[in-house]
Amino acid sequence: MTMIITRRRVVTASVIGILGLGGVLALGVDSLARAETPLADLLARTHVHGLAVDRQAPGHLLIATHNGLHALDLASGVTAQVSGRGDDLMGFVTHPALPGAFLASGHPERGGNLGVIATSDGGKSWTRIADGVDGPVDFHLMDISKADPEVVWGNHGGLQRSRDGGRSWKRVARAPAGLIGIAASARDPERLYAATETGLFVSEAGAKAWRRAHPAEAPVSFVEVTAEGMIHAFVLGEGLVRRSEDGGAWEVLHPGFDGRYLLHFATDPQAPERVFAATQMGELLASEDGGRDWRLLGRK
Repeated sequence: MTMIITRRRVVTASVIGILGLGGVLALGVDSLARAETPLADLLARTHVHGLAVDRQAPGHLLIATHNGLHALDLASGVTAQVSGRGDDLMGFVTHPALPGAFLASGHPERGGNLGVIATSDGGKSWTRIADGVDGPVDFHLMDISKADPEVVWGNHGGLQRSRDGGRSWKRVARAPAGLIGIAASARDPERLYAATETGLFVSEAGAKAWRRAHPAEAPVSFVEVTAEGMIHAFVLGEGLVRRSEDGGAWEVLHPGFDGRYLLHFATDPQAPERVFAATQMGELLASEDGGRDWRLLGRK
């Protein structure tokens, strides 16, 4: 059943209502030819840790989960596991310049921490490239600078930074209190945004000094910055907002999701008005107008 979430209401095809809704370690190579799984079945048995549009296959949405990386065919609504590994992928981020290149962290199937792992073939094979400070780390939060892709940020025992693409790391600052998400700037490699329990903040000095980036003193469930320098965030009580890094007023794209909030967000680099999101209710949503109106892709 098709669902469209407009700025004012939730509409389904048959019902109008509210949804309740050190060494380099090779980590495996596998074929993309795997058993297909309906998206709803995948969401029912795992949870989402990150999203990305596959620039090598624009009709697919990559979903990093508690049980590996999966590719959703947007036309058919079915998913396939990208590799044979079922690792708990955290901190999943897209390289802003290299199609098919991603970084992740988290936990291997056997337990422990992954450190920092990298892929250059769309997630079919992964290589451990670093342990991080006091590692192997488990970066629940990680982002690559769009201004300088050699700069990578992660949070494990404080904010850590790499200046060589994730291969070596230094702890540079304490994390802001109540940190929920981070996003690296597209304008300045020293600029970092932080979504926290008390609002959205920005540091212009390598995470060592912070000021408010949005006036609301409310939890911010995610923050993302596109390659074009557009900041997106979800502010509880206000909704999905965006603003250019270059300044201007904040625009409220969607004022609320009927009790839901967005946890993960991805923009199609080839069509920036095409965006995707995951909610705390185990749903995946898609928008073709930058986040003003949404349709349901799948839910638990």
